[in-house]
Amino acid sequence: MRLPVLCFSLLLVVTTPAVAATCGNTGVGFDSWKVAYAGEAKAQGVGRKGLAALDDTSYSAATIKADRAQHSFKLSLDQFMEKRGAATIVRQGRKLKGQNAALFAKLEKRYGVPAGPLIAIWGMETAFGAYMGKQNTVSAVATLAYDCRRPEFFRDQLIAALKLVDKGVLSSSSAGAMHGEVGQTQFLPKNVILYGADADGGGVNLNKKADALASTANFLRAHGWQPGSGYQPGQANFAALQGWNAASVYQQALAIMGRQIDEE
Repeated sequence: MRLPVLCFSLLLVVTTPAVAATCGNTGVGFDSWKVAYAGEAKAQGVGRKGLAALDDTSYSAATIKADRAQHSFKLSLDQFMEKRGAATIVRQGRKLKGQNAALFAKLEKRYGVPAGPLIAIWGMETAFGAYMGKQNTVSAVATLAYDCRRPEFFRDQLIAALKLVDKGVLSSSSAGAMHGEVGQTQFLPKNVILYGADADGGGVNLNKKADALASTANFLRAHGWQPGSGYQPGQANFAALQGWNAASVYQQALAIMGRQIDEE
């Protein structure tokens, strides 16, 4: 009488949604994982288009390589700024500030964020929209959701990405940076949902300059930006820059470049 009970218990272990909670450090098992994870995604409200996009994903070894190779954040501040071309960003940023004066005035009035830090982020992330990445967005996020390094963080991002596919904001062919960031200031999918802003009435599209900058200003405001206060280390708004990126050298570089742009 005990044997059938034991077999049934084993069957439950194999077939329940708990399989979706596993992870892997190579592509082996990725296809099985995403099939299992589709049930969890559906339970969290992902629709037909999003589920189809998940099914269409492939494991990205390039994303894993990039995730393991973020060595620039270990540089000194001076080394980091030189490597990231800070002087060029400031020089070009000053020109863009003048060329887009009306847009930046509108954003500061609405969100309280001046041009300098927005331009610094824009320049650091994509060289002012010149390079937004070519990695398949949903595959990148799905790969990191499966990877054992930070699965819980990226599973939230994956659900967000699939819901954005359902809404038509992303598609299964959308491309961006190696970790799944999209647009001219590189938003992760969950941040698109939380902070994406439509600056021109045409719907949220972070590949457009105005929407990307408005979304960035909205992000900073949501992270405690106080209009009129400073954003250098020790000042009230530096914490909002810390919310943008966890790396200390990145935060400091944004503050320095933003000040140099604003003071011009």
